Amino acid sequence: MHFHVLGVGPIGVLISHHLRMALNPKHSVVLIHKEVGQKKRAQKLGNVLTVERSGVEHTVSGFQSEVFNLRRQLSQDEQHHLDHHNAEAESSSVSDTSASSTEEIESLFVTLKAPAVHNAIRQLQPRLRRDSTIVLMHNGMGVYERLIRDIFRNPEHRPHFILASNDHGAILKTYLHAIHTGMGGITFGIVPDPLGRDFEAGFSLPDSKPSLEDIMPLDEESERCSSLRNTVAVLSRMDGLNTSWKPISHVLTAMKRKLVVNSVINPLTALMGCRNGDIFPTHAAIRISSRICSEAAKVFEADYHQEQSPDAPWQTLRVGSNDMNDFPAALRRESLEQEVQRVAYNTAGNISSMLADVQKGKATEIDFMNGYLLQMGSAYNVHMPATALLLNLIKMRTDIPINTNLLGISPESGQKHERYVPVTRQVLDKALGRKHPRS
Repeated sequence: MHFHVLGVGPIGVLISHHLRMALNPKHSVVLIHKEVGQKKRAQKLGNVLTVERSGVEHTVSGFQSEVFNLRRQLSQDEQHHLDHHNAEAESSSVSDTSASSTEEIESLFVTLKAPAVHNAIRQLQPRLRRDSTIVLMHNGMGVYERLIRDIFRNPEHRPHFILASNDHGAILKTYLHAIHTGMGGITFGIVPDPLGRDFEAGFSLPDSKPSLEDIMPLDEESERCSSLRNTVAVLSRMDGLNTSWKPISHVLTAMKRKLVVNSVINPLTALMGCRNGDIFPTHAAIRISSRICSEAAKVFEADYHQEQSPDAPWQTLRVGSNDMNDFPAALRRESLEQEVQRVAYNTAGNISSMLADVQKGKATEIDFMNGYLLQMGSAYNVHMPATALLLNLIKMRTDIPINTNLLGISPESGQKHERYVPVTRQVLDKALGRKHPRS
């Protein structure tokens, strides 16, 4: 069986490394690189991945490579050469994966950042079948909903989906070399089968143990759930990543908790330009965190109430009342606040992904963090001013170039430089889209 990994960043390297270690060598692990140059670099390195933890390097080989959307990067002559190369590969039954492939993807681990997932899956859609399995491992929430709304509308032809909440920390030292900075765990669950098969039957038993037999018995000839069974099996064998198969409701709760953590720590560190552990010694950060956790808890409670009583408007029950005693304690304000501070403490020396994105001038995942919470707030008419403020501040931060020499003083010489350009009325009018009369 072929397992593809889309997104060869720090988490992608970490997942690919442990995926290769958990699989029999007869199964392929294919890395989908973003650019031709990255694939060539991987080949030059011998298609070897390295994960470093506590100063000790662990190297694994045996990977194949593809280039994502290769044809967009090639000239017509290069495309003709590629077609000729692929035709020769087919005629000679070459088993290695070529630079660009059109073969069906059986199992796809997606470790891209949330904003990139939708477009990437759309471009890979021709290679995905109803028998395929997609594992989503991004930060934030809302990606799965977009995929089934825009790309996989027909439930009967929709691939299987596994949602995962990842608590591991990693940074990229060099390409295909990741440093495992924080040991955590991966909780994953299977999105319910739209055709009615109960993948979680084992969880309802007294010992509450999931079974691969619930996905597909070994003696079953149908291929509909074969890739799903194999993907869950290999995920469960990734002992080095503390993986755990849980009911999807449990996974969604874990994802919501992580969503709140990210909606506090990521924007605050990105705005302040500091490490995770630097924010909570300040009382102001604690107050901001408390407000966001309170807003999130209210909208989670409204959502939970709607799921329990779908025919009644959630506003008919007072949020926070005793009528909701069964509302998960893990999603209440106090628990969310504790989780935010726990993660900040445990990752005190880390630089958040949002801070890294801001410093590199890249798009952030704010729309899939605070933005997702605001979408829920809009749906349930829950006012969320603190959550909205952080989102808008991050959007300002990404739109305004970081000027390290704002005062016009060179750090080296201490001399002033005339670099400040005043904002004239014409410049302001242009920014606001206003017309002004010609002089």
